[in-house]
Parts: sequence; structure tokens; C-alpha cells
Amino acid sequence: MGELWQLADGVTRSVSPENFTGAKGAGGMAVDGTGAPAARELGRGWKVSPSITLAPGDTASLADIEGPGVIRHFWLTTDRASLRTLVLRMYWDDEPTPSVEVPLGDFFCNGWSDELALVDSEQIVVAPAGGLNSYWPMPFRGRARITLENLSGHGVPVYYQVTYTLEDLPERTGYLHAQWRRSNPVGPVGVHTLVDGVRGRGRYVGTYLAIEPGDPGWWGEGELKFYLDGDEEYPTVCGTGTEDYFGGAWNFDLAGRYVPYSTAHLGLPQVLPADQIYQPRQRFGMYRWHTPDPIQFERDLRVTVQALGWQSGGRYLKLEHADIATTAFWYQVEPHAPREPLRPEQLATTPLPPDVPTVRPAAVRPALADLLARLRPAITGLAARLRPGR
Repeated sequence: MGELWQLADGVTRSVSPENFTGAKGAGGMAVDGTGAPAARELGRGWKVSPSITLAPGDTASLADIEGPGVIRHFWLTTDRASLRTLVLRMYWDDEPTPSVEVPLGDFFCNGWSDELALVDSEQIVVAPAGGLNSYWPMPFRGRARITLENLSGHGVPVYYQVTYTLEDLPERTGYLHAQWRRSNPVGPVGVHTLVDGVRGRGRYVGTYLAIEPGDPGWWGEGELKFYLDGDEEYPTVCGTGTEDYFGGAWNFDLAGRYVPYSTAHLGLPQVLPADQIYQPRQRFGMYRWHTPDPIQFERDLRVTVQALGWQSGGRYLKLEHADIATTAFWYQVEPHAPREPLRPEQLATTPLPPDVPTVRPAAVRPALADLLARLRPAITGLAARLRPGR
């Protein structure tokens, strides 16, 4: 962001249930709305229309804006238990298919609806008790359209505000894209694809990953791989493990507990249940924003993650039973290549059992302890040879 004191061309506008069009001087004019009963003694201008009610099966148009411009902030709150069954879509410049198509919760780093995860990052902030904030810049030239579809089976309240600037855009402008994919289960292949078939020039800027490992033990050995510009069997960018990619280390385990964290660019904000460790039906949500280190591509992009844990004997284990859902964020030139639309049946999630015991048997601990035991004689011998006086 430029210096705030440097004045620039452009004007600020905002769309909300108090100003559905974002027109200048048209906010707070409603005479009917969800707040009308509460404002009946106060009248027009006193929070008459703060929200909408989204019926089951319906799709609401949250914003329909003529450009050029840039969406700067998107805030929304709704029924927290329905975050996985509300689908957010964004269309740029009258394109026929959305550039963004993601369950609402996953877009805001809350893929699991069992319990709200608070997030304190540069691009996404989730505040008590369900304030969803996006600071992804979203440029558009001719038109920006944001919709929300309700697949929850019941009506939900939706409070929202979309704040944007109307301004000219440079010639080399990338548009925000986000795609959600789920592998439930991952299966024998042991690999989940975050995004594939991206065509054109762009930069990959973020990952959100939600996982239920399905097997006991440590689950985060899998590598994130980025196949760029014609890469086939082997990628150009390859990490060293899942917790490493998200900025953690050593299984996120400190003194026998997973330790959640949320920072500007990466985090593990969701651990469910929080008082267990190495259980097959635990759930985790983590994010990494590549805003300081975008992954640039010229022609095409594919991104994968391995579902990989440990088993006895210091051996890796493919997590065939894992449930992995990811949201990939990137900017690219339009038009984007066609891709498979989100299927509603993919959204269903079984609630966590309420009475899973908290156990940490040695058999489900990561193979790190086994590996250290095998290396201890060699380490002891080396230390003896290096001891002074020998």
C-alpha cells in the first residue's frame, strides 16, 4: 500500500443492505427492512435495513458494481453453523463463470463449522463472534458481481458491506481467483490437487487447507508442490512438509499439545478438539498468504499436496482415509480456463463425536521418537569420539 498521506485519484463507495447500489448519498434511506420493527419509534435513517434474510435454496446478489474499480474490504456475518453450506461466488466483467467459487467458511479460513476459528492475518480477519473480513484487493474493469447461495436447508440472516474505490486500472491488472476442492477420502493415490488447469499469466497468492486425517498419528508430512509453466512429473517449487509450508515445525506439538497460532501471513487457527492430539477424527484449519512471496507463472499452474503421515518402523504412511478441502487464491489475466463447478454434495460434513477420549498411546505418536531411538547409538559413539582428550 502506498503512503496514506499521498492523495490519489478515485472515489470511495460502499454496498450494504442500507445502500444496495452503492450510489452516492443513498445510504440509510430505507423505510422497510429487517430492522424496521426495532426502528419503529425512530423512523427513517435509524438502521432500518441492516441485513437480508436468505431463504434455503436462494441466491442473493450482494453487490453488482459498475467499474472500473477495486473492492478494498468485504465484511459479512451470518449463522456460524452454516459457513460450509453457503457458497460465495464472484464474477468480473460479465464473465459467464465465476472467478471465485468457494464455501463461505473456507474463503474466510473456517472450513469446519464445529467451532469458530478466530483469524488475525493481513488478508483475512475473523473477529468475535463471527465477523468475517476480507482485505484481498479485487480489481474489475467493467463490472463486479458478488453472490451468496444458501444450501443449508434453512433460512439465514446475512449482514454485509462491500467497500470499493472507483478508479482507473493499469494495463497489466490481474483478477482475483479462488477455487475450492475437496478429496473425501483422498484414497490410495495419497495426493490432493488444490488447483489444476490454470492457463495464462498470474501469481499464486494464498492457500487455506482444512484436514481431518482419518488415521491416528502425525498427519502433516506431505509436501506442497507447485508445477509451473509446463512442469510435468516434477515441480519447480517443492516444500518439505505440510506444517513447514504453513510456517510451523515438529508436528505443531509443544509439550504434548497442538499449539494454534495466527499471524499476518500464516497460521493454524483451528484445532478441533483442542484438548486432543494425534487422533484420527481431529480437524485442523491452516492458511498461508504468499503476499510477500508470490509464486509467479507465465503460462500454466498446478498445485498439489500429499496426504502423508507416519507408521511404525520409521516409515511414511499414505493417509488414504483423510478428508482434505483446500482453497487456492491467485491473480491472473482474464479470461480464465473453464473448470468443474462446485458440487453441493461435496459440502456435507459429519459432526465431530462429542465424547472422543483424549488419549496419546505410544503407537500413534509420530515416528520421530522411533527414529531418534535408532540413531541414539550412532550419536553416542560420535560424541565419545569428539570428547576432549581422545
